[in-house]
Amino acid sequence: MKYPEVVKVKQRFPSGKIENIEKHLTEELKHQLPAVQKGASIAITVGSRGISNRVSIVKTVVDYLKGQGAAPFIIGAMGSHGGGTPEGQMDVLESLGFTEEAIGCPVRTSATVVEVGTTDIGFTLYCDKMAWESDGIIVMNRVKLHTSFRGPNESGLLKMITVGLGKAKGANQLHRQGPPNMSKTVQEVGRGMINTGKILAGIGIVENSFDETAHLEVIHPQSILERERELLLLSKEYFPRIPIEQLDLLIVKKMGKNYSGTGMDTNVLGRTKIFGVPEPQTPSFKRIGVLDLDDSSHGNATGIGLADLTTERLFQKIDRQKTYLNCLTSTYVQRAMIPMVLDTEQELVNKAIDSLAVEDPTALRVAIIENTLDLETLYLSHNLIEEAGEQIDVMSDSEPIAFTEDGELNYFLGSAGGH
Repeated sequence: MKYPEVVKVKQRFPSGKIENIEKHLTEELKHQLPAVQKGASIAITVGSRGISNRVSIVKTVVDYLKGQGAAPFIIGAMGSHGGGTPEGQMDVLESLGFTEEAIGCPVRTSATVVEVGTTDIGFTLYCDKMAWESDGIIVMNRVKLHTSFRGPNESGLLKMITVGLGKAKGANQLHRQGPPNMSKTVQEVGRGMINTGKILAGIGIVENSFDETAHLEVIHPQSILERERELLLLSKEYFPRIPIEQLDLLIVKKMGKNYSGTGMDTNVLGRTKIFGVPEPQTPSFKRIGVLDLDDSSHGNATGIGLADLTTERLFQKIDRQKTYLNCLTSTYVQRAMIPMVLDTEQELVNKAIDSLAVEDPTALRVAIIENTLDLETLYLSHNLIEEAGEQIDVMSDSEPIAFTEDGELNYFLGSAGGH
């Protein structure tokens, strides 16, 4: 089969990052965090996302609180992720670097929530039992576009309160409202939890297009709702995208919960797979193939249904129980549907090209990315270079898509050179 010629390119993204995380965050804590009593137990929420500098950020908070005489602990706050079990959540936290030895405080997980109240319009306020029994909670999360709904508040501190602390019950309550009402729901539930007085502060993180910490601040509880909206707008300025909006074939080398809550970011793919909700008009990719599942996802292949084709290797890594629980909790069962499964990466590409039914495969519009989070370096078919224009720098010569003798895609996106 004849393959399109591809070129390695590097995107030009807005830069800007915090150089000294510990110093910056310590100053924020000094000026924004209320005084804590000696011996007070303080829960710090940690989710399942692969946030950059996550260990450094949390350890800085822990060290500061211990310096004030408090007794901080990490609480796993990830809805139904990790299989919804304390053991599964602990596995996720450990894989992200959160151990008692690394952080310097206890790491705790639980599937038990307590009902701590109701909102004005009748939503139940669920909270992790161990977090609720603490003397106060510090809510920490990255603020970014959500992969299922739009609104002034999307993925961030309010969602961490609603789903992270609310566990499976909180997640279920949110997703039952449907995408049109989810932003309003996280506002309502988040506001209700804040009004209990249990939330001491929020720590909002915004990352740039290079997956670096661009903004980090400690927020007073009563300011979380409005400030998170401003941080969401900031995050949109940094959000990385593929520089071409119309493709025949997108190849994603790896998916996983560490890259996106949906395994592959729906905002990058231009697909949501939510029944009854129209798909975005752009970006538009005719075929999407995903080659592997990152080990840190622990078999959770939520989002596999966003692809059209996958490999036997990825298929064998799927933990159906974890994947189904995640998708049943969110109610988006289409995202767990299995695409065509091919023996090798080369066969996947061949079948994708066959399915497009074109006379000249070399003229196809193709992109190859590492994952939907790391988009600085990628491969584009040579016929797209002019269209991408000043957004990219060309890093290699043009060559037909190549494979190893075992049928593996012969491209390494992490290096600065060619193949």
